[in-house]
Amino acid sequence: MILLYDTTLRDGTQREGLSLSLADKLKIARRLDEAGFPYVEGGWPGSNPKDEEFFAAAKSMTFRHARLAAFGSTRHRSNLAEGDPNLQALLAAQTPVTTIFGKSWLLHVTEVLGATPEENLAMIGESVAFLRAAGREVVYDAEHFFDGFKADAAYAMATLRAAVEAGATTVVLCDTNGGCLTDEVAAMTRNVGAELATGVTLGIHVHDDAGLAVANSLAAVQAGARHVQGTINGYGERCGNANLVTIWANLALKLGLETVPGAQDLTHLPELSRFVAEVANIAPDAHQPYVGTSAFAHKGGVHGAATARVEQAYQHVDPAVVGGTSRLVVSELGGRANAAWRVRQLGPLATEGMDPAELSRVVKQLESEGASFEGADASFELLVRRRRADYVAPFRIVDFTVIVERRNGAAPRAEASVKVEVDGEMLHTAADGNGPVNALDLALRKALGAFFPALDEVHLVDYKVRILDGDAATAARTRVIIETGHETGTWLTAGADANIIAASVAALHDSFEFAVWRLDARPQRRDERSSSHAAQRRTPAPAVEPS
Repeated sequence: MILLYDTTLRDGTQREGLSLSLADKLKIARRLDEAGFPYVEGGWPGSNPKDEEFFAAAKSMTFRHARLAAFGSTRHRSNLAEGDPNLQALLAAQTPVTTIFGKSWLLHVTEVLGATPEENLAMIGESVAFLRAAGREVVYDAEHFFDGFKADAAYAMATLRAAVEAGATTVVLCDTNGGCLTDEVAAMTRNVGAELATGVTLGIHVHDDAGLAVANSLAAVQAGARHVQGTINGYGERCGNANLVTIWANLALKLGLETVPGAQDLTHLPELSRFVAEVANIAPDAHQPYVGTSAFAHKGGVHGAATARVEQAYQHVDPAVVGGTSRLVVSELGGRANAAWRVRQLGPLATEGMDPAELSRVVKQLESEGASFEGADASFELLVRRRRADYVAPFRIVDFTVIVERRNGAAPRAEASVKVEVDGEMLHTAADGNGPVNALDLALRKALGAFFPALDEVHLVDYKVRILDGDAATAARTRVIIETGHETGTWLTAGADANIIAASVAALHDSFEFAVWRLDARPQRRDERSSSHAAQRRTPAPAVEPS
């Protein structure tokens, strides 16, 4: 059994740009417990008020799987263990597990702590013994162990023995600077395991500064470690920590090792990864192993053709095992197989009679002109629909005008007017916005919403602009990608043009047209719209309830 120890709430928050509120930390702690982690480290009580508040709030929580851990350091060299504020804060957190770190590298002992080697050993042993006497399970993190072992193996081992003899049940070897190579980690872990007392669990904690955190964690496991520390999505200081999502999948699928007791189902991993990313307000990494949206996406024509015939041809595991699906990306690099596969996904009603070879040729031509379909599946589906002989567009944008002005130093003002046609009827609307694209979006919503009320429930999620040919400076072609959301899900559309407004209109057009198809919206007749508007005028505005 490999014990996974999550430190997202402490070590993960040391990532630059990542900040979790108290509510965020409680949400993630609950989710990690639901996922089955045996250990969840909540923070460092005494280092900041938020972590103290977290442990106070966590006392009322019921953890079904996880043992909550509070993190801190060994006593200060000038303090007795029983009078050390850091150790007192650990006890006040009232967690079943306390994790403390101590120095393994003489460089840190003498130059950072200003202590003698003997003082450091006493600090480790007395701190562990104090916490054990209070009834806590003690995990000892040997900070900078691998660098310390390379500098003075005998002393590094002496620090571990001091922790074990004082009652630590788990000792964790830390590559704190993240610079060790995999064969070094494996060899040193094996040496430690051979000398460590029976009954003590050996652990590993690796940072990713050399890009080897996952590999080094797995190597340590193969060398005898049975406790693995890391964070969700590899969040952490500098280059991050070992990614527990990737490690979990590799332990189960590559090494055949049990991790979470009785929970070998890995299909929840993508949701777990995205949940933590969303709470942390960090965009999920589409290319993250196993769980990224591109983890099983095939863009190249050769790859696509092979995958269409034999799915495992370019996949190291079955995507379904980790909650994923194979995708063949439609782009100028993709071949006939990519287009055919994507067309089949749309179903016979949308694609009957479609020639994949012709469709692939059209895609290549459009992408050479700046279009993009690999990140805009909704635009691709509309491209397919529009090529059917019986296709009827639900609406047409007849014309649009955008005015941006700034007078007498006032804030810039944008106004857009749009004329749309639905079932032969024209409607001309206008709207102000905080920018030209926002004004266009609002004007289109006003016009189309009159015909398709279902569009009122559709909202803009994200808007991205990419310059395609920067050498052309301000005359460069622009690609706009829009993500649109509804309670049923989200979709991506794209537009490209030398004019950023025209590119935005194209992406907005696709976004609303796809929404009409997705929601199976039917245009209201004139009399229906009139009665609806009259009812709205007759309905009094609701009273505002006091907050």
